[in-house]
Amino acid sequence: MNKKYLINLITIFLFVLNFACGVYSYRGNNPPEDIRSVAVPLFENSSSFSEANIRESFTENLKNKIIEEQYILLTDKNTADGVLKCNITNVRDEALVISGNENVTKRKLTITVNVDFENMVKEKKVWERTFENWGEYSSSATTFSNRETGIKDATEKICEDILNDMTSNW
Repeated sequence: MNKKYLINLITIFLFVLNFACGVYSYRGNNPPEDIRSVAVPLFENSSSFSEANIRESFTENLKNKIIEEQYILLTDKNTADGVLKCNITNVRDEALVISGNENVTKRKLTITVNVDFENMVKEKKVWERTFENWGEYSSSATTFSNRETGIKDATEKICEDILNDMTSNW
């Protein structure tokens, strides 16, 4: 191969690669163009799980992620272009690691949340999705003392998933 042919081949390859990647945009269609602000009302909890403050923790975590991301403005429901209505539908707490003397030493907490993303400008639903994720925590035969760690980990993951789905179309 001669040098000129190789340079032309590389140039064409880079041009095609650049052109092919240029047709995509990060924003996609989520959120729609007319949604510049979003509200996050207090999460509902229709699960049978009765951990204190789980609704408040979820709500504050999602709000903080929206604020940190700075992709869309967080506001109250009366002035928001979009609303994220979230409902904790299921929480499973199950043994993950059992020691030799049949004591549970680690547990897995799985949380399921149903989310409706509504466009208040056009008065229609943008999407409805179910998110599920988990967190682990240490336990002993007599206590679930570290359950908050599992809840926090699952909450973080789910809120990140909600934000990703809200702001991208990938």
